[in-house]
Amino acid sequence: MYTFSSKLKTFAFVLMALGLVGIVFGFLTAPKTIEDVEKILADSHHGGHHTEAVAHESHDEHAATAAHHEEAKTETVVADSLKTENDTVAAAAPVAADHHDNHKVEAAHGHDHADAHAEHQEHLEHVLHQLQNKPWAALYVACIFFMLISVGVLAFYAIQWAAQAGWSPVLFRVMEGITSYLLPGSIIFFILLVASGMHLNHLFVWMDPEVVKHDELIQGKQGFLNVPFFLIRAAIFLAGWNLYRYFSRKNSLAQDNANDDAFYKKNFKLAAGFLVFFIVTESIASWDWIMSVDPHWYSTLFGWYVFASFFVSGITTIAFVTLYLKSKGYLEHVNTSHIHDLAKFMFGISIFWTYLWFSQFMLMWYSNIPEEVTYFITRIENYKLPFFGMLALNFVFPVLILVNTEFKRLSWVVVMAGLLILTGHYIDFFNMIMPATVGDQWFIGVSEIGSLMFFFGLFIFVVFTALTKAPLLAKRNPLIEESKHFHY
Repeated sequence: MYTFSSKLKTFAFVLMALGLVGIVFGFLTAPKTIEDVEKILADSHHGGHHTEAVAHESHDEHAATAAHHEEAKTETVVADSLKTENDTVAAAAPVAADHHDNHKVEAAHGHDHADAHAEHQEHLEHVLHQLQNKPWAALYVACIFFMLISVGVLAFYAIQWAAQAGWSPVLFRVMEGITSYLLPGSIIFFILLVASGMHLNHLFVWMDPEVVKHDELIQGKQGFLNVPFFLIRAAIFLAGWNLYRYFSRKNSLAQDNANDDAFYKKNFKLAAGFLVFFIVTESIASWDWIMSVDPHWYSTLFGWYVFASFFVSGITTIAFVTLYLKSKGYLEHVNTSHIHDLAKFMFGISIFWTYLWFSQFMLMWYSNIPEEVTYFITRIENYKLPFFGMLALNFVFPVLILVNTEFKRLSWVVVMAGLLILTGHYIDFFNMIMPATVGDQWFIGVSEIGSLMFFFGLFIFVVFTALTKAPLLAKRNPLIEESKHFHY
């Protein structure tokens, strides 16, 4: 039986405590009014607001001057044409015209100034929503990332059962431990979705009635994108995944003390059924929870793209937990061949993710349809470092590190590649969510670091607590002997 190290437990609690402080601080320091936004912009741009006001005034003055010159030219032409007919009329006409045109210019100047002021106020309100979204978005990214890691491990676990794989049963308890995070992760995530539905944030613009009222495209999607149906779908997806996790874990533990393979067969059928349910619900969930933050944009590859991201992250997490337990003297039947196979999946799914990313990007960029390519232009212009850095972390480095067969057997190489993969895919989720919710107001601050620390600490605590609840070897699994002696 595994014993949760007091040092690791303390580390998890410290992470959660510090992370919680960072999350609360992020919410408390978020701007509350437009005046707060003006102050933030002035501080961040060293008087940028004053410069902008001066620019507006200068623009208005130039416009007024140009209007006066134009009117003067017109008056001269009129005067010349009338001079030969009536000198008195010619002399009086410019005076009257000038008096009349002065009123027109002043009215136009006032109208332009009012329009500029309204536009400026609208911009400030938009920035206010973005900055208020920032702690919410940081919390959302961390929450969904760690929850989907457990979902990725659950899918991998179901695949092993459905495929009757002979190499992996010695890792089943590790996978079951990681998937234990799904329940608390789902609860917190669903609370965040409900908070969005209650308009406590602006993460999903299609939930804002004022936005929908002026947006015909979103109006056309209201049959699907509406709060009640959105939350019902989320409840069904999360409940289905958690139910499979509960019954598969229950059958797996029951098989340890069984006299036949009845529970093994139940899990085989359960896994096959779950994978059909999962392939549909995962795609819809990715549309709902990630793609709908950009309701004007869509991609037919998006479900697969998101799946590849959290699937490889889940497999990497299995490798990390396995190597940690192995270093502490547990999992004596796990050998370098098991690590090699996990590393092969890390390598292969990283290439699969890159294929999906490139297919999505290249087709949209080449077609250059405005409503499609805007998604990438926003990220390239405002998120240049995370956008291109993600590609290096998720494809270039893992492939270079893990392409060698022997490297896949070296623990330190797998750990190094795994750190790059997890970091890269966290940034991937950051790139998918932040541009639509925060826009160009993003930066890595207390909210982002605090959210990451809190959910990482919670993940460690839940997973390693679950590992203490049962023996780390599924001793009565029919394929356990094959797994013990697996060599490649």
